[in-house]
Amino acid sequence: MRPTTALYDAIEQRRDVRREFTGEPLSEEVLLRVLGAAHRAPSVGLSQPWDFVLVRDRATREAFREHVRSERDGFAASLPPERRETFARIKVEGICESSLGVVITYDPTRGGPQVLGRHAIDDAGLYSTCLAIQNLWLAATAEGLGLGWVSFYREPFLRDLLAIPDHVRPVAWLCLGTVSHLAEQPDLERAGWRRRRPLQDAIHEERYRA
Repeated sequence: MRPTTALYDAIEQRRDVRREFTGEPLSEEVLLRVLGAAHRAPSVGLSQPWDFVLVRDRATREAFREHVRSERDGFAASLPPERRETFARIKVEGICESSLGVVITYDPTRGGPQVLGRHAIDDAGLYSTCLAIQNLWLAATAEGLGLGWVSFYREPFLRDLLAIPDHVRPVAWLCLGTVSHLAEQPDLERAGWRRRRPLQDAIHEERYRA
């Protein structure tokens, strides 16, 4: 077996999990292992601008789920009838079914006023936080865990819910936990919402082709 095989397997098996959570608690050892993988992500100027808020409290998760439901309903109302019918079949979150929530935040002040590498691209710090999320996701997959990224929320609501300082941005609520299995096919493909774009369509030689 090539040393890289396990990595490619994790990339291939990674899923945005919503339905398959069992709700069983994670061991502290496993949780720290996947958070450690996230914390080892590369970051602009070694600023490490992320933090991890672990949310286990049932009342907090239920409050967030109600907010997400409201946002989901608003999005559904904006869709044409045929797309609304497809969307109704898609579960968008596993907030209360997962073992816990992991909210990943971005602090633009981390690393001081002159972050090496952020001079021309200020969003490089935000990109760094997304790399931590990807590391966590792949590590969770390698551990046989599920992870789902919840995006149906307003940042001010989540900031207030978790007492996040005004200058810190909540980038993601991740549902993390044990699963019965990982689906063979991504939910959105299975529901007919969208198909994966062929790799060749994303490759451009020398110049961007429209």
